[in-house]
Amino acid sequence: MDFLSQHIEALVFCSPKPITEEDIRGCLIEMFEADVPLDDIRQSLKKINDRYTTDDHAFGLVKSGGGYQFLTKPAYQASIGILLKQQSKKRLSNSSLETLAIIAYKQPVTKSEVEQVRGVNCDYAVQKLLEKELIEIKGKSEGVGRPILYGTNQKFMDYFGINHLKELPTPKDFAMEENTIGENPE
Repeated sequence: MDFLSQHIEALVFCSPKPITEEDIRGCLIEMFEADVPLDDIRQSLKKINDRYTTDDHAFGLVKSGGGYQFLTKPAYQASIGILLKQQSKKRLSNSSLETLAIIAYKQPVTKSEVEQVRGVNCDYAVQKLLEKELIEIKGKSEGVGRPILYGTNQKFMDYFGINHLKELPTPKDFAMEENTIGENPE
């Protein structure tokens, strides 16, 4: 495959939505600092399409939505459906996400401390987070009754694509401007 086709293939692969010939051309003009004729782009797209129409690949180049994208072939629909069903079972509910956020920012933290912040019981959310291995028991508090302390772990870091807790957004990143209704202008 030629150099131009490889760049076009990379653009189609990385685009989150169908990419148009004009968008491809715009990227290539900026990349090479030279004009790239639409005919050359179309020829490259045809080469890419021909390459992926064989049974050697589980996906192919498809023109849809006014542009081009890579899509899996219909023969693999059943296995993809199973994967998507399994992944949907792994999603976190809003209450689990809220609980996880509190644990991430305040760790090590007890369940009762999390409940004080959330204002509701979080037994179920904590249990689900433990099952998904996004949090772990870090020990026991020195407080009355010696409650269990929870914290995040490496799987939490992998799940959210961070390398260290310092990469979490700081609370000031979420701060909203204070409500100024009713204040007297001076």
